[in-house]
Amino acid sequence: MPQAETTVRSLLARRDFRRLLATRLSAQFGDGVLQAALAGTVVFNPQRAADPVDVAAGFAVLLLPYSLVGPFAGVWLDRWSRRQVLVRAGIVRAVLVGVVAALVAAGDAGVAFHLAGLAVFAVARFVLSALSAALPHTTGSLVPANALATTSGAVATVAGGAVAVGLVQLTPAGDAAYAGMALAAAVPYLLSSLVAAGFARADLGPDAPAGSAPASGLAAEPASVPASVRSVAAGMVAGARAAWTRPAVRTALAVITVHRLCFGVVTLMTLLLFRNTLAGWGPLPGGLAGLGVALAAGAGGTLLAAAATPRAVRRLGRRRWVTLLLAAAGPLLVALGLPVQTPLVVLAGFVVGFVGQGVKICVDSTLQESVGDDVRGRVFSVYDTLVNVGYVIALLAAAFLLPASGVSPAVVLAVAALYAFAALLSGVPQRG
Repeated sequence: MPQAETTVRSLLARRDFRRLLATRLSAQFGDGVLQAALAGTVVFNPQRAADPVDVAAGFAVLLLPYSLVGPFAGVWLDRWSRRQVLVRAGIVRAVLVGVVAALVAAGDAGVAFHLAGLAVFAVARFVLSALSAALPHTTGSLVPANALATTSGAVATVAGGAVAVGLVQLTPAGDAAYAGMALAAAVPYLLSSLVAAGFARADLGPDAPAGSAPASGLAAEPASVPASVRSVAAGMVAGARAAWTRPAVRTALAVITVHRLCFGVVTLMTLLLFRNTLAGWGPLPGGLAGLGVALAAGAGGTLLAAAATPRAVRRLGRRRWVTLLLAAAGPLLVALGLPVQTPLVVLAGFVVGFVGQGVKICVDSTLQESVGDDVRGRVFSVYDTLVNVGYVIALLAAAFLLPASGVSPAVVLAVAALYAFAALLSGVPQRG
């Protein structure tokens, strides 16, 4: 513990790392505010009658940019000044959330609304990629720096959502309230631009090759970008082939994809339950505030798994720990999900967060150890695409399987069966 504290202290002693971390925290706080606004608009707005398909479509808007833009973001980030990307992205997102807020205020939940949301989160994907690519320019201690940055960024997102939910409770729910919530996201986005502007243009890379000009805010060779995009697509194919030829990697990707399918179904079920079925229970609220409590419980499970998994892996090994997590997930979800009671649904959120993070840590480690450095990045691109596309597919499938109430014992049992299948898959010894 003292060593960890010293590491964090030494990281925060660097002014450039603090500035990059502040850029991340403000940007991801804004993401949390906007996500809460969109969730409230689509799911909990009494002026709209959202059905499960509407809710799934709203989530697709949030997630598809991470699936489709993510693998290609590096093409442009290797040509553009990352400092310029961070500065301009915050401004662009502030403008776009203004458009989203105007559409919400006008009661528009159609194509224009979804396209505007899609644009905001497509830019968000560039921001997160730029932050990751810029990190080595601010520290040489990448493992603790990544842990601190990603964990604190996730906490900032949850905090932004919580603040937004708290503020909207002070006004009558409706289009105007959720439009104001969406517009509020512009403040942290502009703040992230202001903080990033403190870097010099070349501080965050990309590093210019010898004899060439420093990176500017524009693409150095526009004609080469399409060729690079084709190269990224070919790299994805190569990454998929590399993963398939390594049994341990193939199994790890299959297991995490099954978990994401289950997570997508549980997410939509939880949203519908809090919107249409679950009321307050003692100190636990219903509605949007209740959903916020469930999400906070999931975040708590994630943090606890991050602390518990290293010890569990040392005692049991990765494969046994993952198998245990997946085997326990199904029965626990059945026990907590079938009674349809507010405290049990919140506790189920904790369980899913714990299981998901424990599995993810082990899958990440498997890929890092089993895949050579020459193809590791492409395999991780495949990984990123699989988990996000799988999540969206699960949401869309659940939209047609779940009633508007969110109550479906058959779906709960089906999720438990999927977790059991993943546990069996994980339990088979693999090499490679």
